[in-house]
Amino acid sequence: MSSGPGVYRSILAVREARWFDIAGFCMRFYGYMMNIGTVAMLTLAGYSVLTAGFVSSAVAFMVFVVSPRIGKLVDEYGQHRVVPVASSITLVGLAGMLVTAQLHGPEPLLYLSALFMGFIPNAQALVRSRWTYLLRTGRLGRNAPDIRTIFSYEGVIDDIGFMLGPPASIAIATAVAPIAGLFSGGVLFAVGSAVMTFSRSTEPVPGWTAADAQVGTDAPKPGGPSSGQLEEDGDSEAPDSSGATSASGGARKAKSVIREYPVVRVLFALMFFVGSFYGIFDTTGVAFAEEMGDPNIASIALMGSALVSVAVGFVFGMVRIGIAPYKQVVLFAVFIGVAYGSLALVFDVPTFFAVSFVGAVFYAPFLITANAACERAVPGRRLTEAITWINAGCTLGLAVGPSLAGVVVEVWGSLASFDMGGAMAVMVPVTALLCFRIIKRDVRSDAYEVVAEIKG
Repeated sequence: MSSGPGVYRSILAVREARWFDIAGFCMRFYGYMMNIGTVAMLTLAGYSVLTAGFVSSAVAFMVFVVSPRIGKLVDEYGQHRVVPVASSITLVGLAGMLVTAQLHGPEPLLYLSALFMGFIPNAQALVRSRWTYLLRTGRLGRNAPDIRTIFSYEGVIDDIGFMLGPPASIAIATAVAPIAGLFSGGVLFAVGSAVMTFSRSTEPVPGWTAADAQVGTDAPKPGGPSSGQLEEDGDSEAPDSSGATSASGGARKAKSVIREYPVVRVLFALMFFVGSFYGIFDTTGVAFAEEMGDPNIASIALMGSALVSVAVGFVFGMVRIGIAPYKQVVLFAVFIGVAYGSLALVFDVPTFFAVSFVGAVFYAPFLITANAACERAVPGRRLTEAITWINAGCTLGLAVGPSLAGVVVEVWGSLASFDMGGAMAVMVPVTALLCFRIIKRDVRSDAYEVVAEIKG
């Protein structure tokens, strides 16, 4: 059942969210520019493509290693304490990268800068955890938007950033100066981080629970009750099957969320395979276009599929699906696996376009349902780390995929690399089906039951 475009008006009408959503867009826009922008900058500055690729992979690998730890610290100490520190480290690394590239400095300095650039906070997790906090604590009242619509809206913003960020970084670097693309992205990131830090009224309190809505009509604000006091008020989120109790012991004593919650490990694996086949798809698409003698083929396919993904994500947020959340995860895992598994059938330009556009239909719905499943499976006070972990899975895949594709294309050609991408895509539904019991057990349908009772 569809509710029409009006469902998004309820999101845009949430005044509390306007500043942190703008901040999140600025931060993630730079995040999408970072890797391809690094490659473009270094190659234009006179470094080899091999060096540029390795430096970009070093940045991606550091994001994978460090960002979940930053997410954990955010959940434990609050965004206003952790985000400015992590962002400052990131900007120091960016500054080092820009100066080294401008002066054509030694390559070791590029890798050193890449290590610091990897401290970037995950904007998607910061924003989604704020939305969840506002919803679960009942601060948005009876007219609160639906969580899946919110995640669809955020998914559309992700797609827009993903579609516009990389080409913008390349265009600016080409038109102005090699370092100009990443520099402009860094300015956006700095502004976004500052706005996010100072938007304190919507920041989740460390150790918060959905039961905080019972404390009063005004939700607790940073500087309010400690996590221990909040736990004494009760916790609406039950222990999960892994034995991790959401309230016992406090957030500061918790282990990493990927160790405590099996469903996070499953979602991480799913996102790793998604990132891998997308990295293979992008890289191989460029090689395939060159083999066909027309580089524009890759540009048309990538831009067209991005537009399809944005449109489908927008529509998906307007549809109410009467299927249990855990079934949605598995269903769209199967859809995206079958769609991109057909990469193995690519043999000419029309089949390449067909797979590109059909696969894009299921990309946004899968990401939206995966993030929503994470939100339903993990206590709100652990959500920043959890979403950071599943995004880190995609980041790792995007780092591994192009490297594998480069080797296969070099040895066997682009069609063989498409076969490998199809095999990676098939691993998405295989993993989801093998882990069906975990997904069914941990992805709840009643995440807002207590808040709904309070509103009623």
